[in-house]
Amino acid sequence: MAMIALVPSLLVVACKSEKKAAVVSSEKYTCVMHPQIVKDAPGTCPICGMELVLVRDTGNKDEVILTESQIQLGNIKTVVVAGTAFHTSKILNGRVVVNPDLTEVISSRYAGRIEKLFVKETGRAVSKGQPLFQIYSETLQTLQQDYILQVKQVAAFPNEKIYQTLREAARNKLRLFGYSNSQIENLAKSGISSSSVTVRATASGIVNEINVSEGQYVTEGSQVLRLENLSQLWVEADVYPDEVGSIKLGTVVKIAVNGFAESEQTAKIDFISPQIDPSSQILKVRASIQSQGKLQPGMQVTVLLPKAKISNAISLPLDAVIRDQMGAHVWVKTGKGRFISKMVATGDEDDRQIIITSGLENVREVVVSGAYLLSSQYILKKGADPMAGHDMSKM
Repeated sequence: MAMIALVPSLLVVACKSEKKAAVVSSEKYTCVMHPQIVKDAPGTCPICGMELVLVRDTGNKDEVILTESQIQLGNIKTVVVAGTAFHTSKILNGRVVVNPDLTEVISSRYAGRIEKLFVKETGRAVSKGQPLFQIYSETLQTLQQDYILQVKQVAAFPNEKIYQTLREAARNKLRLFGYSNSQIENLAKSGISSSSVTVRATASGIVNEINVSEGQYVTEGSQVLRLENLSQLWVEADVYPDEVGSIKLGTVVKIAVNGFAESEQTAKIDFISPQIDPSSQILKVRASIQSQGKLQPGMQVTVLLPKAKISNAISLPLDAVIRDQMGAHVWVKTGKGRFISKMVATGDEDDRQIIITSGLENVREVVVSGAYLLSSQYILKKGADPMAGHDMSKM
């Protein structure tokens, strides 16, 4: 009989132990930065090594509750909802191209043979007055000899104006062939003609093309080098036909070069293509920008075309709004460490901000940093999409 009396008490103890074990086993620990890591006991995250935190599923079933350390580690930040002025912009794709107005073409002013190239590769920077090539020309030597002769004639007959006139004519011919005043003066002093002449750069720039090689014969007017001045460049942007109406000459746009945030600058549209490209059905518009010593032709840019100004609009950073096939939603703060997902309707946006047209009535604080982390936490804890309970038809 004594043994039988012990059985119920043992069963009660066993049940209590099982309940306690069940309570313990229900506790889950996760990583703030990697919510996919879930363990039944405390420890460290196998990915980043951070201490795992206890998951507490309390409060409203639609709420996500975070500890102070989770909020700090997850960089959860909020802002107070308020209306502000919002400038809407249209984002255009563009590219940096060479400004042909600053292109300098170095041509041969006389027929002859290229004896020496002082610049033999493209991409090299040259300065105004720097030697570019040396050319042999019998025509030029004849002009030099004629000028030397007229200088001697003037020296021999200083009172004869005819010789002075002939000397000036010979001097002008040399100028037409690219001789500088200093070269002409040196020629008059030395009295020695040369069949070769060194041609110098008439402007500073980057060598873009070299069309001759040493020993090659060229004719008068042959293009030898092309110099590009990259101090000022063009930005060409693509515009669709339905956007042309919002663009006119003088429209101020903001230009951001991909990868060079510090090079952002404003410019005015100074050219609108008169016809649409039949293959792409787009129109090109152009603006001039300063290189600032960093920009190069071929770089991709983003052009922000102003559209309208909206006063007293509620706008949020783009990362604050989570959009998927269900719609758009944001996370709002309902209390200390408590956050809930809220469906919103969106309007115009630019490269940084987006307008919220409805859904934030009676909301004080909205999460602007860490919204995706909150969604991950919700899915981890609730096992459902935070937008599943929203009525999309009312937005």
